[in-house]
Amino acid sequence: MLKKITLTLLFILTLTSCVKVSTEAKDTATPAPPLFVTSTLPPTKPGLTVPTPLPPTASPTSDPLTPGATSSASCRDSALFVEDMTYPDNTRVSGGEKFTKTWKLQNTGSCAWSGYTVAFVSGERMGAPDSVPVPETAAKAIVDISVELTAPTADGSYTGNYELRNAAGETVPIGVEKTFWVKIIVGLGSAGSPIDSQIGNCSYTENPAYVEQLIGLINEARANVGRAALTVNGQLMNAAQAHSLDMACNDFLRHSGSDGTWIGDRLLRAGYPNSYYLEIIAIGLPQDAMNQWRNEPTHWEAVLNSRVREIGVGYVYNKFSSYGGYWTVDMGGP
Repeated sequence: MLKKITLTLLFILTLTSCVKVSTEAKDTATPAPPLFVTSTLPPTKPGLTVPTPLPPTASPTSDPLTPGATSSASCRDSALFVEDMTYPDNTRVSGGEKFTKTWKLQNTGSCAWSGYTVAFVSGERMGAPDSVPVPETAAKAIVDISVELTAPTADGSYTGNYELRNAAGETVPIGVEKTFWVKIIVGLGSAGSPIDSQIGNCSYTENPAYVEQLIGLINEARANVGRAALTVNGQLMNAAQAHSLDMACNDFLRHSGSDGTWIGDRLLRAGYPNSYYLEIIAIGLPQDAMNQWRNEPTHWEAVLNSRVREIGVGYVYNKFSSYGGYWTVDMGGP
């Protein structure tokens, strides 16, 4: 009996020694990491069997990531401000002027925007409705949203604040902010405190009181030689302010802009219609600017020019620039 068991074990061992596992065809390269990971992908390793899923016992609900799904309870709302398409902050407009403010926003959440609105919440209403509809916007898409406004008639600086609301009336954050806004300056703006602003990495200050003071000094100098006072023109104001901002933020002092544009290009961009125009620039405080122009005959002739009828003045102060405060004065006439 012992001999029979011994022979049986020997036969089994002999069979086992004939089984050889080949490693020559095994892929030893490290696979590249996937760009996206999802739990719905079945395993692909040879030899593994994927069990057949049981049928659902309840009616399936829509996947919040599927386009067309709009349930705010099953998806995430968020948004990002992209840019001002029209009337960027501190654009100068005329009193009572009608204008259209347009923002570009991105839907950075997983909810498709359907039935969403932009609502006025605080500040200067400027004739805005309580809310305006947002066009249908898929997740991750970008959309332009506009509101029709009317500027106040009195000179000053005005801000209107708005928020994005979903179909349930809940506020959708814009990045880390709850609101976005429209900011305009009517006429000379406010004679109160300076206005601090930022564009990109440039922090700067506007000073409407300085602007008003310089216009007064120019008209006083003109009156002393019998010249007519100049009237403020909103298009000239915008062109002058844009060039002062360019000089202050890009740290230069010249008539050509950082993008190579000349005064005529800037006035055309601002919509100024007259073909006769002059430009003078300076640095420092209002009286500093007057002294610089008075000491340079060509510039002083521009101040006293009898053909011009309108004026626009821009002033921007940047403490990190070479000269601090930058002045641009644009004048024009028929």
